[in-house]
Amino acid sequence: MLLYGGSRGFRFSSLWRFHAVLLLYLELITKSMNVSIETLAGLERRLTIAIDSDTFEAQITNRLESARGQVKIPGFRAGKVPMREVRRRFGNAVRSEVAGEMMQSSFMTAVQQEEMNPASAPKLDVVKMDPGIDFEFTATFDVFPTIELGSFSKISVKRPSAVIEDADLETMIERLRDQHATQEPAVRPAQDGDQVKVDFTGELDGERVEEACGEGMSFTIGQGQMIEDFDKGVIGLGAGEERTFDAVFPEDYRAEELQGKTVQFSVKVVEVTEQQLPELDDEFFQKFGIEEGGEQAFREEVKSNMDRELEASIKNQIKQQVMDGLSDIHEFPIPHDIVHREIHVLKEQMMGQFQMPPGQAQSLDLPDALFHDQAEKRVKVGLIVNEVISAGELVADAEKVDAKLQELAAPYGEPDQVIEWYRSNPEQMGNIEMSVLEDQVVDHIMASAEVEEVVASYSEVISGAAIAPPAIEGEDDDSTTEPTEEQTK
Repeated sequence: MLLYGGSRGFRFSSLWRFHAVLLLYLELITKSMNVSIETLAGLERRLTIAIDSDTFEAQITNRLESARGQVKIPGFRAGKVPMREVRRRFGNAVRSEVAGEMMQSSFMTAVQQEEMNPASAPKLDVVKMDPGIDFEFTATFDVFPTIELGSFSKISVKRPSAVIEDADLETMIERLRDQHATQEPAVRPAQDGDQVKVDFTGELDGERVEEACGEGMSFTIGQGQMIEDFDKGVIGLGAGEERTFDAVFPEDYRAEELQGKTVQFSVKVVEVTEQQLPELDDEFFQKFGIEEGGEQAFREEVKSNMDRELEASIKNQIKQQVMDGLSDIHEFPIPHDIVHREIHVLKEQMMGQFQMPPGQAQSLDLPDALFHDQAEKRVKVGLIVNEVISAGELVADAEKVDAKLQELAAPYGEPDQVIEWYRSNPEQMGNIEMSVLEDQVVDHIMASAEVEEVVASYSEVISGAAIAPPAIEGEDDDSTTEPTEEQTK
């Protein structure tokens, strides 16, 4: 609906007349409209809508009368074209045009009249449109499901907690040093952990194997970048030294012709470098924004970031358990069209992770089945959360919204300007309010859920191991925690 015409806009009287005509038109359609409802499979519904012939034909005639004063036809003066000729030339096109408009408007009127809640755009099909008979069409669409909220007491949540110990802080600082380490020339033979650059050739039964040859290849010994026997073969060699040795390729090696084969390598080490960790000095601290206070200020900053990361991790783990619990205790049909749209969103998100432009996901023809379960669960949880918000009459708490804005703006040099930008952007504010509302939903459910307190170490909480199911015997237990982006700022 247009509320403005050009730069001047409508006057109040014009706007009032516009609404009056619209209401009259909708009232006319409602009175002349007959609606029947058919329940198909699941959430699919079909409306059959009939509009009496007089109302339909009157709209066509009005449209043709308007066109009559504007069309130019050879042999007739402007505005004097006989109605019969206008109808002959333009009647079918105008009939289709009016039919399309009336289908859209009468569908919206019908779903409001029948108090239906469409979850998808309707598929509109004309049944009858000939002159002299009622105009009839069908609208097929999905409706939103009716959700009966289950008891939140059936949801079990493990709430992890941890204290950041001195050892955790030292481990984090060492990891930060490791991230900023440099490679310096080693004046000794290569050993485990060194980075080497090599030229090499490989022969199988006396024949050169191109797939086993390389020049200027760099790798780190012991990191699994080369096969194990090759790693062992270069240990002990210094820059400029050469060696010939046998290496057995794994049975699952990517090149089938080399699987399980013993290849004789001739290797020349071009360069050996070793990792050099940075000193804990002002130059290093400045990389993390610490200009004053030295090592004490640096440690306090790292600890503060670890605290924030711990708090965020606990919050996210609780939220995920609550959402999983909501999904587990509710069963209802899910609108297919919404799931399909969510699949498209997930595809675009995946392409975004690979820095591919929007729309590229479709050209790659990724199968929908790859995303279906995740999309269906997201839609399901979203519908439940909306019902919780509605049933609990929850609204975004203004103080919590303000606190969220402060949190988002804190890392920037001019936080007040950042907050003002958010407040002037309705879409961004909507996202923030929805985030706060989701947190309130979690709190609302946690008040009734069965909660188990889990005390664990910092690394166990951050990695998720604190609340993870017990490991199955024989599975690898990798609870190593890498620094997050927040911690390395």
